[in-house]
Amino acid sequence: MNRLQGKVAIITGAAGDLGKAVAKVFLKEGAKVALVDRDLQALMYCEANLSQYGEVISLVADVTSEKDVSTYVQEVLSKWNRIDIFINNAGIIGTVASLIDQTVEDFDLIMNVNVKGVFLGLKKVLPVMIQQNAGSVINTSSISGLMGSGGNALYAATKHAVVGLTKTAALEVGSYSVRVNSIHPAPLDSAMMKKNEEGINSKNPEEVRKRISSRIPLGRYGTMSEVAKLMLFLASDDSEYITGSQYRIDGGMGAR
Repeated sequence: MNRLQGKVAIITGAAGDLGKAVAKVFLKEGAKVALVDRDLQALMYCEANLSQYGEVISLVADVTSEKDVSTYVQEVLSKWNRIDIFINNAGIIGTVASLIDQTVEDFDLIMNVNVKGVFLGLKKVLPVMIQQNAGSVINTSSISGLMGSGGNALYAATKHAVVGLTKTAALEVGSYSVRVNSIHPAPLDSAMMKKNEEGINSKNPEEVRKRISSRIPLGRYGTMSEVAKLMLFLASDDSEYITGSQYRIDGGMGAR
């Protein structure tokens, strides 16, 4: 307990399943947490449920808007005067279809959220951490950022891009004791994954789940709690010599 005592964390995509799980773990470990999401109603529900664990605020923002990102960063600084941890987590799965069936509109949408959104978060948060000479950034990628993903070419492309941003940022800010890492979950038991299953086979999504699970050596989807524990490690001082790394949390999928 108290591994994040006194630290300030920002979590984007905070109203989603993973964002909520990470916020709960961080609060219980002593951090002050700013929840960022574009869905006001969902944010308020999250804040109401999480406030019992510690000091938490909700900030409505579109991660694809430079103005919105600048605003939430400044609001956190006005409230707590620092940013120690940045969970660059907001993302979408996009349209599930073969590469040749994707549209330019599909491409623009997912690139805007999953790549531009991550870029803007880094652009606005890193200067704060550089000035502090301290900070930990965790970018949420996917196993699809480390391998191909049939039927999900655009998603895989965006998650590969997150790796490039992570490695480059780590090189640029390491001399300021700022760390930047990415995590790469296998399919998780989440609303986003359910949407993916339905996109692959709307008539029988359960069959998709069974088929995907059979490819995972541990035989099941990951949980939000398991990923949140990895993020806690990377956010804490326990990982103070780790930067520029890609952390698989994939039930053994990468061992194939």
